[in-house]
Amino acid sequence: MQGQTGVAAVRWVFFYKEHDMSIKAYGARAGDQPLGPLDIRRRDVGPHDIRIDIAYCGICHSDLHQVRSEWAGTQFPCVPGHEIVGRVTAVGEQVTGFKPGDLAGVGCIVDSCQHCQECKLGLENYCDDMVGTYNSPTADAPGWTLGGYSQQIVVHERYGLHIRHPEKDLTAVAPLLCAGITTYSPLRHWQAGPGKKVGIVGIGGLGHMGIKLAHAMGAQVVAFTTSESKRQAALALGADEVVNSRQAEEMAAHAKSFDLIVDTVAAPHDLDSLLMLLKRDGNLTLVGAPPTPHDAPDVFSLIMKRRSLSGSLIGGIPETQEMLDFCAEHGIVADIEMVRADQINASYERMLKGDVKYRFVIDNATLAD
Repeated sequence: MQGQTGVAAVRWVFFYKEHDMSIKAYGARAGDQPLGPLDIRRRDVGPHDIRIDIAYCGICHSDLHQVRSEWAGTQFPCVPGHEIVGRVTAVGEQVTGFKPGDLAGVGCIVDSCQHCQECKLGLENYCDDMVGTYNSPTADAPGWTLGGYSQQIVVHERYGLHIRHPEKDLTAVAPLLCAGITTYSPLRHWQAGPGKKVGIVGIGGLGHMGIKLAHAMGAQVVAFTTSESKRQAALALGADEVVNSRQAEEMAAHAKSFDLIVDTVAAPHDLDSLLMLLKRDGNLTLVGAPPTPHDAPDVFSLIMKRRSLSGSLIGGIPETQEMLDFCAEHGIVADIEMVRADQINASYERMLKGDVKYRFVIDNATLAD
C-alpha cells in the first residue's frame, strides 16, 4: 500500500490473545515515521462490554501531537482516534444499555476508577486514573490503548454513547465526540445562554463547533480570528459578529463586555488582550492545548475586575451524552471532509496549514483496502 507521502507502508502485527480477532488499523510505529497499516487484536467482549464496528473516526489535532511525540509519553505503536462512531455488533451478557444494531460512539475516555469524587459526579474526565481511548495504560496488550483508526473497538458499556442523529449524518457526528464536547462543557459550566455575550477564539475544528453550540444555546456570539478570509464563514456558522483580533480598533470596541470567552487556539498567544475584553466576573476558558506554554498573563488583567482564567478538558460521560442529545435535537453536526485511510498523512499536513473546513473524518471502511 502506498501512503500519501510516497513512502511504502509496512504492516505491523501486535497480538493480544490468540483467540481474539485480528482487525485492520492505521497508526505510527515511531514519532518520526508516517502512519501506516497495522493488524491489531481487540479483547474479547466481556460481560459488560460492547463491540462497535467503527464506520467513521474523526481526526483531532491532538492525534497529530501524540503520534509525533510532541506531547510526553507517547507509546508506540500508536493508533490514534477518539472521535468514534459506528454500530454495535455484540454485547456482553450483562449489558443493559445497548443492543446489537444500535448506533453508538466512543469519545476520549474508555475507563476510569469509578470510586473517586469526580467519577461519582460523572466527571470521569477529571479522574486521576482516567484511561484515554488511545495511548493510555491498560491491562490489555500491548499495555496501552489503541484508538479509533481501526475497524472495531471493545469498551465497557459505561463508556459507550448513544447516537440519536439520523444515520445519514453519522459521518459528521464523529467530531462531536471531541470537538463538540470540548466546547460544549465550558459553555454549559459557565451558563452560556440568552442574555450572555460569548466569545469564541479561533475558527477551526473546535471553534466552529463552539460557534454552533453557543448560537444554539441562545447566547450572543462573537467569533475571533486573525484571518480576514474567515469572517463570512464564521457568520454562516452562527456568529453574530466577527472580530479580527489583529485589529486594535475592533478589539477595543468590545472592551469589558464579555461574560465568557472560550479560547480554542492550540498555539501560544497573548492572553491579556482577551482578558481585557471580559466584564467584571467574566471568565476566559482555555481549551486549546499548545505544544509550548502561553506567557503568563498580567495579574492586573485579572484582579482589577475579578476576572477568572480557567481551563476545561473534554467532558464526562453523562455530559457527553447530553451534548450528543442536544446536538441531535438542534440538528448540529460538524462541517467535515471525508478522507480515506491512505490520506491520513496528507490530512495531517493540511491540518497543520489550516487547510480544512473544519474537521477531517476517516472512512474506516477504507482500512480494508
